[in-house]
Amino acid sequence: MNLIIQGKAIDEADLESIGKLAGSSRIERIGAGACRLKNAAFSEAIPPLCESANLDWAFVPESRKLSDFGLVVMDMDSTLITIECIDEIADMLGIKPLVAAITEAAMRGEIDFSESLRRRVALLSGLEQSALDRVYAERLELSPGAEKMLEKLKSTGIKTLLVSGGFTFFTDRLKAHLGLDFTASNTLEVVNGKLTGRVLGDIVDAQGKADWLNRIRNELNLSKEQVIAIGDGANDLKMLGEAGIGIAYHAKPVVREKATYAFNHSGLDGLINLFPD
Repeated sequence: MNLIIQGKAIDEADLESIGKLAGSSRIERIGAGACRLKNAAFSEAIPPLCESANLDWAFVPESRKLSDFGLVVMDMDSTLITIECIDEIADMLGIKPLVAAITEAAMRGEIDFSESLRRRVALLSGLEQSALDRVYAERLELSPGAEKMLEKLKSTGIKTLLVSGGFTFFTDRLKAHLGLDFTASNTLEVVNGKLTGRVLGDIVDAQGKADWLNRIRNELNLSKEQVIAIGDGANDLKMLGEAGIGIAYHAKPVVREKATYAFNHSGLDGLINLFPD
């Protein structure tokens, strides 16, 4: 097995200690803040050592290549982008703490997502649609490493699906800006330039995300093992479960526990460090 160690900075002493614990035969630098330890074996002492050093770790079969995959599925809010869009929209009305509290409860899995979304959107009733433009232009930022990851996926021929419990207003713009292949999300009802406080059509919830993953996977004639999914909240668990590899990105504990790999300190480009070309 290869052991991938990555983070913002890797101390040589920590790396040496991890290598000894893993019985690694060789350490390869694979980029800024990332190393590959060859012929490594798991030790119970590795996770706590990495956590204390602010490093992510992942045991990856040596035979796995990035080109083995055909689809990467991503959540949007707090995954591909750094913000929760609905919280920032709510800030335009001065009710961000109220809406953010519901968002956090839903991400922890304490509230059914569809119910939480309806409750949050209802609080936005009467807001001018132009507020969404302001959120996109002034507050939306890509997560660290996002563009590098997407560039590599595109050059490798891997398709991308952005599937979100958020809104088409944002996913459509990100699709055009980033050259994503597929997007799926929820549509806010707007009448006379104002939000009505309602969502149109079926809500893209946890099951909806999993269904979209499988729909696109089938369209591309891929197996489950050829799909990678990335998310951060409880609403992403079913989607991650339908992928060959699930990555918890700066995620809630319930997601980290069930994912294949967890990126707690790395950017999204940590994905391409896992697998050689």
